[in-house]
Amino acid sequence: VLLFSCCFVLFTLDITRSLAVTSYADKQPLIGVSPEDEKYYKGLFSSNSIRCKDGSKKFNKSQFNDDFCDCPDGSDEPGTSACPNAKFYCRNAGHSPRLIYSSRVNDGICDCCDGSDEYDGKTKCLNTCWEAGKVEREKLKKKITTCREGASIRKHEIEQAKVAIEKDEAELTKLENDEKILKALVETLR
Repeated sequence: VLLFSCCFVLFTLDITRSLAVTSYADKQPLIGVSPEDEKYYKGLFSSNSIRCKDGSKKFNKSQFNDDFCDCPDGSDEPGTSACPNAKFYCRNAGHSPRLIYSSRVNDGICDCCDGSDEYDGKTKCLNTCWEAGKVEREKLKKKITTCREGASIRKHEIEQAKVAIEKDEAELTKLENDEKILKALVETLR
């Protein structure tokens, strides 16, 4: 299972590398929203309004990412720098996702390796995630190699144990037969 998981991660990283070339804003209508929170925000599009995460207020679709902080917790502005305590989710395909303070969104500095935090077009960010993730992928490849070697050693040890058990069982059977013969011989000598 671990080997399958490791191989799946490498395959996924390879796929996401090819997907990382398109613009983040084009691909992501919920800019700055983590995958864990997507369900929460999709409620905004089905019911036209949702409560702030802290439950203090409601906000509607037009107030979402409108660059004005309506919710005290910043949950209406995950993709803008309007709220001081809000967090922006960088997907960083090909590397590790991360959260940054939303005050860093569209500030002219590329904080996310995929450039998703500078989606307004004023700053051109190169997508450096694939290169940045190279070290992690190399570690993962080494871990996969170690897993494979461990699985191979385990398989070999199991095969050796089976052979040893069969040998011990055969010797036990022989000794039990020898015991019967010797007991019979003792009985005849009495």
